[in-house]
Amino acid sequence: MLSITIKEEEADLEAVALVKDEAVVEIITTKKNSSQLNFSKTRMADDVAGEEVAVDIVPTSTIITASVYLNYIATYYANICPNLESLVQGAVRGMMASSPIAAAATLRLFFHDCFITGCDASLLIQNPNNDDEQHSSETMFLRADGYKTIAAAKAAVDADPQCANKVSCADIMALAARDAVSLSGGPTWKVELGRYDALGARASDVDLPLTTEDVPALMKRFSAHGLTVDDLVALSGGHTLGATSCVFVNSRIYPTVDAFLDPSFASQLQGICPSNLDPNTFVFFDQSVTSFDNNYFLMVQQKKGVLFSDSALCFDSSSKGIVDKFAVDQNAFFTQFMSSMVRLGRLGLKTAATGEIRATCTKPN
Repeated sequence: MLSITIKEEEADLEAVALVKDEAVVEIITTKKNSSQLNFSKTRMADDVAGEEVAVDIVPTSTIITASVYLNYIATYYANICPNLESLVQGAVRGMMASSPIAAAATLRLFFHDCFITGCDASLLIQNPNNDDEQHSSETMFLRADGYKTIAAAKAAVDADPQCANKVSCADIMALAARDAVSLSGGPTWKVELGRYDALGARASDVDLPLTTEDVPALMKRFSAHGLTVDDLVALSGGHTLGATSCVFVNSRIYPTVDAFLDPSFASQLQGICPSNLDPNTFVFFDQSVTSFDNNYFLMVQQKKGVLFSDSALCFDSSSKGIVDKFAVDQNAFFTQFMSSMVRLGRLGLKTAATGEIRATCTKPN
């Protein structure tokens, strides 16, 4: 007998995840509130035919952007690769020991990957003709340290005979992003696992939030993925780690200073970023660049947000209160950040029918 749980009711379409032994075995979609359940099946594992399974019905309010929530779970690899989390964490720790920006680069990589075609490791693919997401103008400033961290984690996982070629690059990215945060002094959380990797990547798919956008523009993008203003502010707090290129700063300080910038801070930025732009010069986001904390929000409050999109959070009524709360309550920021990372990690999930587990993260099988 099937057990059915209605989790939410906002969407016109619903996804049905059939689960056996805590693993998704079939994804179905149906019209909500329909008098007849006309299911559209996407896949069914052969080994569960005729067996009892549990069913969760959840909304796919962002189905237009292929963002379907599957009932993925933290114990997905418990019997497949039981040492997975320690293997990934060891690799991330090693990279962080050798590079002070590895954590920031790894976290940034995960966010960008999820926002393009979903959390499917498409950003790792390198096409022979360079027509891939890595070579888009919007991703070209992602630091190599992030890619190297994922490569190190993938190598560590595949070195375990029990795990080799059984863990998706997308799941490795999700775990590495979590570990980058926790090993930098931030919170830790259970990562939902069971993703499949994208079958390809195209530069034309890249359409990311821009550093020049205000909150309404950013929220239009976030809302399209089913994310809220709380998610926007919390995920922006990831800027507490790392730095950004002067490419994204110079328009705020030359030829005139942005009104959203503290004058003395603008002078500091001018001392780092010359008027004759040097794209290889970088500015730290806050004063604790290798520590995951709430210092970023204090900087934003003081009109010391490095990017315009950072500063804008404190000058919009929908986001200012959240910035103020996180600035005085680090635990509130950590709690929301964990929730937002889980929600981010559900974007554009691929199934066995629409993805694969890549043997090499940089190219499809």
